[in-house]
Amino acid sequence: MKDNKQTVDGILLFSICALLIIGVIMVYSASAAWGEYRFSDPYHFAKRQLLFAGAGCIGMLMMMRIGYWRWRDYVLTIILLCFGLLILVLIPGVGLIRGGAQSWIGVGAFSIQPSEFMKLGMIVFLAHWLAARQQQVTSFRAGMLPLLTIIFTAFGLIMLQPDLGTGAVMVATSFIMLFIAGAKKSHFAFLGAIGAVAFIGLIASAPYRIARITSFFDPWSDPLGSGFQIIQSLYAIGPGGLFGMGFGESRQKYFYLPEPQTDFIFAVIAEEGGFIAGAVVVLLFGIIMWRGLRTALLAPDMFGTLLAVGIIGLLFVQVLINIGVVIGLFPVTGITLPLLSYGGSSLTLMLIALGILLNISAHTRIT
Repeated sequence: MKDNKQTVDGILLFSICALLIIGVIMVYSASAAWGEYRFSDPYHFAKRQLLFAGAGCIGMLMMMRIGYWRWRDYVLTIILLCFGLLILVLIPGVGLIRGGAQSWIGVGAFSIQPSEFMKLGMIVFLAHWLAARQQQVTSFRAGMLPLLTIIFTAFGLIMLQPDLGTGAVMVATSFIMLFIAGAKKSHFAFLGAIGAVAFIGLIASAPYRIARITSFFDPWSDPLGSGFQIIQSLYAIGPGGLFGMGFGESRQKYFYLPEPQTDFIFAVIAEEGGFIAGAVVVLLFGIIMWRGLRTALLAPDMFGTLLAVGIIGLLFVQVLINIGVVIGLFPVTGITLPLLSYGGSSLTLMLIALGILLNISAHTRIT
Protein backbone atom coordinates (compact mmCIF):
# COMPACT_ATOMS: atom_id res chain seq x y z
CA MET A 1 0.00 0.00 0.00
CA LYS A 2 1.25 3.46 -0.86
CA ASP A 3 1.91 5.65 2.18
CA ASN A 4 -0.41 8.67 1.84
CA LYS A 5 0.16 9.72 5.42
CA GLN A 6 -1.34 13.01 6.53
CA THR A 7 -1.67 13.78 10.24
CA VAL A 8 -3.27 11.78 13.01
CA ASP A 9 -6.74 12.69 14.26
CA GLY A 10 -6.02 15.43 16.81
CA ILE A 11 -9.42 15.15 18.49
CA LEU A 12 -8.95 11.41 18.95
CA LEU A 13 -5.43 11.86 20.34
CA PHE A 14 -6.54 14.62 22.73
CA SER A 15 -9.41 12.49 24.11
CA ILE A 16 -7.10 9.52 24.69
CA CYS A 17 -4.54 11.68 26.51
CA ALA A 18 -7.24 13.39 28.59
CA LEU A 19 -8.62 10.06 29.81
CA LEU A 20 -5.11 8.78 30.51
CA ILE A 21 -4.32 11.82 32.68
CA ILE A 22 -7.63 11.53 34.52
CA GLY A 23 -6.87 7.86 35.05
CA VAL A 24 -3.47 8.45 36.65
CA ILE A 25 -4.92 11.13 38.96
CA MET A 26 -7.90 9.00 39.98
CA VAL A 27 -5.80 5.88 40.51
CA TYR A 28 -3.84 7.86 43.08
CA SER A 29 -6.98 9.13 44.79
CA ALA A 30 -8.68 5.73 44.77
CA SER A 31 -5.63 3.74 45.89
CA ALA A 32 -3.84 5.98 48.41
CA ALA A 33 -5.45 4.29 51.43
CA TRP A 34 -4.81 0.81 50.04
CA GLY A 35 -1.22 1.72 49.17
CA GLU A 36 -0.56 3.03 52.66
CA TYR A 37 -2.17 -0.03 54.26
CA ARG A 38 -0.53 -2.71 52.12
CA PHE A 39 2.81 -1.15 51.15
CA SER A 40 3.28 1.80 53.57
CA ASP A 41 3.30 4.05 50.48
CA PRO A 42 0.19 6.00 49.43
CA TYR A 43 1.78 6.55 46.00
CA HIS A 44 2.48 2.86 45.35
CA PHE A 45 -0.26 2.28 42.78
CA ALA A 46 0.01 5.76 41.26
CA LYS A 47 3.73 5.35 40.61
CA ARG A 48 3.18 2.01 38.94
CA GLN A 49 0.31 3.42 36.90
CA LEU A 50 2.64 6.17 35.68
CA LEU A 51 5.14 3.48 34.69
CA PHE A 52 2.48 1.49 32.82
CA ALA A 53 1.14 4.65 31.18
CA GLY A 54 4.66 5.64 30.11
CA ALA A 55 5.30 2.20 28.58
CA GLY A 56 1.89 2.33 26.90
CA CYS A 57 2.52 5.81 25.49
CA ILE A 58 5.84 4.67 24.04
CA GLY A 59 4.04 1.73 22.46
CA MET A 60 1.29 4.03 21.16
CA LEU A 61 3.82 6.41 19.61
CA MET A 62 5.60 3.49 17.95
CA MET A 63 2.32 2.15 16.52
CA MET A 64 1.47 5.63 15.22
CA ARG A 65 4.67 5.56 13.12
CA ILE A 66 4.22 2.06 11.66
CA GLY A 67 1.88 1.74 8.68
CA TYR A 68 -1.09 -0.28 9.92
CA TRP A 69 -1.09 -2.47 6.77
CA ARG A 70 2.35 -3.83 7.69
CA TRP A 71 0.76 -5.93 10.44
CA ARG A 72 -0.73 -8.16 7.75
CA ASP A 73 2.74 -9.58 7.11
CA TYR A 74 2.96 -10.81 10.72
CA VAL A 75 -0.61 -12.03 11.32
CA LEU A 76 0.30 -15.72 11.58
CA THR A 77 3.20 -15.00 13.94
CA ILE A 78 1.00 -12.76 16.12
CA ILE A 79 -1.88 -15.22 16.51
CA LEU A 80 0.43 -18.21 17.12
CA LEU A 81 2.37 -16.23 19.74
CA CYS A 82 -0.89 -15.28 21.48
CA PHE A 83 -2.03 -18.91 21.55
CA GLY A 84 1.41 -19.95 22.82
CA LEU A 85 1.15 -17.50 25.72
CA LEU A 86 -2.35 -18.73 26.58
CA ILE A 87 -1.03 -22.28 26.78
CA LEU A 88 2.10 -21.22 28.68
CA VAL A 89 0.11 -19.46 31.41
CA LEU A 90 -1.72 -22.70 32.19
CA ILE A 91 1.47 -24.61 32.97
CA PRO A 92 1.86 -25.11 36.75
CA GLY A 93 4.78 -23.11 38.09
CA VAL A 94 4.76 -20.76 35.10
CA GLY A 95 1.38 -19.09 35.38
CA LEU A 96 0.80 -16.89 38.42
CA ILE A 97 -2.44 -17.20 40.40
CA ARG A 98 -4.14 -14.00 41.54
CA GLY A 99 -7.69 -13.68 42.75
CA GLY A 100 -8.32 -17.35 42.01
CA ALA A 101 -7.32 -17.10 38.32
CA GLN A 102 -4.08 -18.37 36.77
CA SER A 103 -3.88 -15.51 34.26
CA TRP A 104 -0.42 -13.97 34.59
CA ILE A 105 3.14 -14.78 33.53
CA GLY A 106 6.11 -13.04 35.11
CA VAL A 107 7.95 -12.45 38.34
CA GLY A 108 6.07 -11.01 41.30
CA ALA A 109 4.34 -7.75 40.53
CA PHE A 110 6.03 -7.42 37.10
CA SER A 111 3.93 -9.69 34.97
CA ILE A 112 1.86 -9.81 31.78
CA GLN A 113 -1.63 -11.11 31.14
CA PRO A 114 -1.68 -13.22 27.94
CA SER A 115 -5.44 -12.89 27.51
CA GLU A 116 -4.97 -9.15 26.95
CA PHE A 117 -2.55 -9.90 24.12
CA MET A 118 -5.05 -12.33 22.63
CA LYS A 119 -7.77 -9.67 22.48
CA LEU A 120 -5.61 -7.47 20.25
CA GLY A 121 -4.08 -10.39 18.38
CA MET A 122 -7.54 -11.72 17.51
CA ILE A 123 -8.58 -8.31 16.17
CA VAL A 124 -5.56 -8.16 13.85
CA PHE A 125 -6.09 -11.75 12.71
CA LEU A 126 -9.81 -11.33 11.99
CA ALA A 127 -9.26 -8.02 10.17
CA HIS A 128 -6.72 -9.71 7.89
CA TRP A 129 -8.76 -12.86 7.28
CA LEU A 130 -12.04 -11.06 6.66
CA ALA A 131 -10.43 -8.47 4.36
CA ALA A 132 -8.78 -11.21 2.29
CA ARG A 133 -11.86 -13.48 2.10
CA GLN A 134 -14.75 -11.04 2.34
CA GLN A 135 -16.94 -13.03 -0.04
CA GLN A 136 -16.68 -16.18 2.09
CA VAL A 137 -18.03 -14.65 5.30
CA THR A 138 -21.64 -15.20 4.15
CA SER A 139 -20.98 -18.95 4.00
CA PHE A 140 -21.16 -20.70 7.35
CA ARG A 141 -18.98 -23.65 6.34
CA ALA A 142 -16.30 -21.80 4.38
CA GLY A 143 -16.39 -18.48 6.22
CA MET A 144 -17.83 -18.57 9.71
CA LEU A 145 -16.89 -22.08 10.86
CA PRO A 146 -13.06 -21.72 10.55
CA LEU A 147 -13.14 -18.37 12.33
CA LEU A 148 -15.48 -19.59 15.06
CA THR A 149 -13.16 -22.53 15.66
CA ILE A 150 -10.23 -20.18 16.25
CA ILE A 151 -12.27 -17.72 18.33
CA PHE A 152 -13.72 -20.36 20.63
CA THR A 153 -10.45 -22.23 20.96
CA ALA A 154 -8.98 -19.00 22.33
CA PHE A 155 -12.06 -18.55 24.52
CA GLY A 156 -11.68 -22.08 25.87
CA LEU A 157 -8.05 -21.47 26.81
CA ILE A 158 -9.01 -18.25 28.58
CA MET A 159 -11.80 -20.07 30.44
CA LEU A 160 -9.27 -22.63 31.73
CA GLN A 161 -7.64 -19.83 33.76
CA PRO A 162 -10.64 -19.10 34.37
CA ASP A 163 -11.51 -15.58 33.16
CA LEU A 164 -15.06 -15.37 31.86
CA GLY A 165 -15.06 -11.56 31.64
CA THR A 166 -12.02 -11.27 29.36
CA GLY A 167 -13.17 -14.20 27.25
CA ALA A 168 -16.62 -12.67 26.81
CA VAL A 169 -15.09 -9.33 25.75
CA MET A 170 -12.94 -11.06 23.13
CA VAL A 171 -15.88 -13.02 21.73
CA ALA A 172 -18.18 -9.96 21.67
CA THR A 173 -15.53 -7.90 19.86
CA SER A 174 -14.99 -10.70 17.35
CA PHE A 175 -18.73 -10.92 16.65
CA ILE A 176 -18.90 -7.17 16.06
CA MET A 177 -16.18 -7.55 13.42
CA LEU A 178 -17.94 -10.50 11.80
CA PHE A 179 -21.20 -8.55 11.65
CA ILE A 180 -19.57 -5.50 10.06
CA ALA A 181 -17.78 -7.77 7.57
CA GLY A 182 -21.14 -9.00 6.30
CA ALA A 183 -21.94 -12.25 8.15
CA LYS A 184 -25.56 -13.33 7.81
CA LYS A 185 -28.01 -12.38 10.54
CA SER A 186 -29.40 -15.92 10.50
CA HIS A 187 -25.95 -17.21 11.47
CA PHE A 188 -25.87 -14.80 14.41
CA ALA A 189 -29.34 -15.91 15.52
CA PHE A 190 -28.19 -19.54 15.48
CA LEU A 191 -24.97 -18.73 17.32
CA GLY A 192 -26.87 -16.55 19.78
CA ALA A 193 -29.13 -19.44 20.76
CA ILE A 194 -26.18 -21.80 21.23
CA GLY A 195 -24.21 -19.11 23.04
CA ALA A 196 -27.03 -18.41 25.48
CA VAL A 197 -27.23 -22.08 26.44
CA ALA A 198 -23.43 -22.33 26.76
CA PHE A 199 -23.28 -19.12 28.80
CA ILE A 200 -25.90 -20.43 31.22
CA GLY A 201 -23.91 -23.65 31.48
CA LEU A 202 -20.70 -21.76 32.28
CA ILE A 203 -22.47 -19.79 35.00
CA ALA A 204 -24.08 -22.90 36.46
CA SER A 205 -20.73 -24.71 36.52
CA ALA A 206 -19.22 -22.32 39.08
CA PRO A 207 -20.96 -21.48 42.39
CA TYR A 208 -19.34 -18.03 42.59
CA ARG A 209 -20.85 -17.11 39.21
CA ILE A 210 -24.29 -18.20 40.38
CA ALA A 211 -23.79 -16.04 43.48
CA ARG A 212 -22.95 -13.05 41.28
CA ILE A 213 -26.13 -13.50 39.25
CA THR A 214 -28.21 -13.88 42.41
CA SER A 215 -26.65 -10.77 43.95
CA PHE A 216 -27.28 -8.86 40.73
CA PHE A 217 -31.03 -9.32 41.09
CA ASP A 218 -31.02 -8.86 44.88
CA PRO A 219 -27.68 -7.68 46.30
CA TRP A 220 -29.27 -7.29 49.75
CA SER A 221 -29.82 -11.04 49.96
CA ASP A 222 -26.10 -11.33 50.77
CA PRO A 223 -24.91 -7.81 51.65
CA LEU A 224 -21.63 -8.94 53.20
CA GLY A 225 -20.87 -11.55 50.54
CA SER A 226 -21.72 -11.66 46.83
CA GLY A 227 -23.75 -8.42 47.00
CA PHE A 228 -21.08 -6.44 48.84
CA GLN A 229 -19.33 -4.89 45.82
CA ILE A 230 -22.41 -3.58 44.03
CA ILE A 231 -23.92 -2.21 47.27
CA GLN A 232 -20.73 -0.32 48.10
CA SER A 233 -20.52 0.93 44.52
CA LEU A 234 -24.02 2.37 44.71
CA TYR A 235 -23.21 3.88 48.11
CA ALA A 236 -20.32 5.67 46.41
CA ILE A 237 -22.29 6.97 43.43
CA GLY A 238 -25.32 8.17 45.41
CA PRO A 239 -23.65 10.79 47.68
CA GLY A 240 -21.69 12.18 44.73
CA GLY A 241 -24.70 14.15 43.56
CA LEU A 242 -24.11 16.72 40.83
CA PHE A 243 -20.67 18.06 41.73
CA GLY A 244 -19.28 15.33 43.99
CA MET A 245 -17.69 15.35 47.43
CA GLY A 246 -14.39 16.77 46.19
CA PHE A 247 -11.10 15.26 45.04
CA GLY A 248 -9.71 12.83 47.60
CA GLU A 249 -12.90 12.92 49.70
CA SER A 250 -14.32 9.52 48.76
CA ARG A 251 -15.44 7.46 51.73
CA GLN A 252 -16.03 4.15 49.98
CA LYS A 253 -12.39 3.84 48.93
CA TYR A 254 -11.49 3.35 52.59
CA PHE A 255 -11.71 -0.45 52.56
CA TYR A 256 -15.34 -0.66 51.48
CA LEU A 257 -14.89 -1.02 47.73
CA PRO A 258 -12.40 -3.90 47.20
CA GLU A 259 -9.36 -2.41 45.41
CA PRO A 260 -11.27 0.60 44.07
CA GLN A 261 -8.43 1.57 41.71
CA THR A 262 -9.34 -1.27 39.32
CA ASP A 263 -12.85 -2.45 38.40
CA PHE A 264 -14.74 0.18 40.46
CA ILE A 265 -12.71 3.29 39.72
CA PHE A 266 -15.73 4.86 38.00
CA ALA A 267 -17.61 4.68 41.32
CA VAL A 268 -14.84 6.72 42.98
CA ILE A 269 -14.89 9.22 40.09
CA ALA A 270 -18.65 9.64 40.52
CA GLU A 271 -18.35 9.96 44.29
CA GLU A 272 -15.60 12.60 44.22
CA GLY A 273 -16.59 14.40 41.02
CA GLY A 274 -20.31 13.76 40.92
CA PHE A 275 -22.50 13.48 37.86
CA ILE A 276 -20.42 16.14 36.09
CA ALA A 277 -17.17 14.14 36.34
CA GLY A 278 -18.92 10.92 35.31
CA ALA A 279 -20.50 12.68 32.33
CA VAL A 280 -17.12 14.10 31.24
CA VAL A 281 -15.58 10.62 31.31
CA VAL A 282 -18.46 9.14 29.31
CA LEU A 283 -18.27 12.07 26.86
CA LEU A 284 -14.55 11.49 26.28
CA PHE A 285 -15.16 7.81 25.61
CA GLY A 286 -17.98 8.83 23.26
CA ILE A 287 -15.63 11.14 21.34
CA ILE A 288 -13.07 8.34 20.97
CA MET A 289 -15.74 6.01 19.62
CA TRP A 290 -17.08 8.69 17.25
CA ARG A 291 -13.65 9.50 15.84
CA GLY A 292 -12.80 5.80 15.71
CA LEU A 293 -15.91 5.01 13.69
CA ARG A 294 -15.12 7.96 11.41
CA THR A 295 -11.66 6.52 10.90
CA ALA A 296 -13.18 3.12 10.06
CA LEU A 297 -15.55 4.66 7.50
CA LEU A 298 -12.77 6.66 5.81
CA ALA A 299 -10.04 4.00 5.96
CA PRO A 300 -8.42 3.41 2.55
CA ASP A 301 -8.95 -0.36 2.56
CA MET A 302 -11.08 -3.06 4.14
CA PHE A 303 -8.27 -4.21 6.43
CA GLY A 304 -8.02 -0.70 7.90
CA THR A 305 -11.78 -0.50 8.27
CA LEU A 306 -12.08 -3.82 10.10
CA LEU A 307 -9.02 -3.14 12.24
CA ALA A 308 -10.49 0.19 13.35
CA VAL A 309 -13.88 -1.42 14.00
CA GLY A 310 -12.25 -4.12 16.11
CA ILE A 311 -10.31 -1.65 18.26
CA ILE A 312 -13.33 0.59 18.80
CA GLY A 313 -15.51 -2.48 19.41
CA LEU A 314 -13.09 -3.66 22.09
CA LEU A 315 -13.16 -0.27 23.80
CA PHE A 316 -16.95 -0.01 23.56
CA VAL A 317 -17.61 -3.48 25.01
CA GLN A 318 -15.26 -2.93 27.96
CA VAL A 319 -16.63 0.54 28.76
CA LEU A 320 -20.23 -0.69 28.49
CA ILE A 321 -19.65 -3.68 30.76
CA ASN A 322 -17.52 -1.86 33.36
CA ILE A 323 -19.80 1.15 33.80
CA GLY A 324 -22.85 -1.13 33.59
CA VAL A 325 -21.49 -3.19 36.49
CA VAL A 326 -20.64 -0.11 38.57
CA ILE A 327 -24.14 1.37 38.26
CA GLY A 328 -25.85 -2.00 38.77
CA LEU A 329 -27.00 -2.80 35.22
CA PHE A 330 -24.86 -5.94 34.87
CA PRO A 331 -23.55 -8.61 37.26
CA VAL A 332 -19.99 -8.17 38.55
CA THR A 333 -17.56 -9.44 35.88
CA GLY A 334 -14.08 -8.15 36.71
CA ILE A 335 -13.63 -6.02 33.57
CA THR A 336 -11.42 -2.93 33.93
CA LEU A 337 -12.33 0.52 32.58
CA PRO A 338 -9.99 1.28 29.65
CA LEU A 339 -7.39 4.04 30.19
CA LEU A 340 -8.65 4.71 33.72
CA SER A 341 -8.36 1.53 35.79
CA TYR A 342 -5.07 0.51 37.37
CA GLY A 343 -3.35 -2.20 35.37
CA GLY A 344 -0.25 -3.16 33.42
CA SER A 345 -1.14 -5.39 30.47
CA SER A 346 -4.64 -3.96 30.05
CA LEU A 347 -3.51 -0.32 29.96
CA THR A 348 -0.41 -0.91 27.83
CA LEU A 349 -2.20 -3.08 25.27
CA MET A 350 -5.12 -0.64 25.00
CA LEU A 351 -2.73 2.25 24.30
CA ILE A 352 -0.92 0.15 21.68
CA ALA A 353 -4.27 -0.66 20.04
CA LEU A 354 -5.23 3.02 20.05
CA GLY A 355 -1.84 3.81 18.51
CA ILE A 356 -2.76 1.56 15.59
CA LEU A 357 -6.13 3.34 15.34
CA LEU A 358 -4.33 6.71 15.26
CA ASN A 359 -2.11 5.46 12.45
CA ILE A 360 -5.20 4.45 10.46
CA SER A 361 -6.64 7.92 11.08
CA ALA A 362 -3.52 9.42 9.50
CA HIS A 363 -4.23 7.54 6.26
CA THR A 364 -7.97 8.17 5.94
CA ARG A 365 -9.42 9.44 2.71
CA ILE A 366 -9.94 13.22 2.65
CA THR A 367 -13.62 14.19 2.43
